[in-house]
Amino acid sequence: MEPQPGCVVVTGFGPFRQHLVNSSWEAVKLTVHVGVDAAAKAVVLEQRGRNRGYRETDVRGFRPENGVCVPDGPEVIESRVNMKAVSRHAAVEGVEVMFSRDAGRYVCDYTYYLSLHLGNGRAALIHVPPLSPGLPTSLLGKVLQVVIQEMLAEESLQRCSERMEAKAPQ
Repeated sequence: MEPQPGCVVVTGFGPFRQHLVNSSWEAVKLTVHVGVDAAAKAVVLEQRGRNRGYRETDVRGFRPENGVCVPDGPEVIESRVNMKAVSRHAAVEGVEVMFSRDAGRYVCDYTYYLSLHLGNGRAALIHVPPLSPGLPTSLLGKVLQVVIQEMLAEESLQRCSERMEAKAPQ
């Protein structure tokens, strides 16, 4: 894969020697997918991935067998990130950011579902509209940066809340 200008790939690693919990993975285990939606007029944050209903093929002719991502998998998997809350806080002048519960049963939703399944809900999918004079690359990049920062803040709040609940007397 050729390096792309302005492209950043962040990875973490699993257990390593005496490190049963690898801090590199703990710090970055939220996967963020970005896909284009030709009909979108806004940046759309997808809350859930769906397991069934994939009828169309991708550009190489791939379609999940029987239209299913994971046989015997749950029908719907929700992201641990509250996309509705993120959409309310992610503001960039001139660009609408909205929330959705249906990613569309195409390659993006398939990939998202698998990431949610394998990552225990630690994944996100952002659909973006096509580039246009009103939404040039630089502005779209800024919107994605703001959205991802809000997702990380939301995830951090959720972790803090989970720790508080675990410590609360029952």
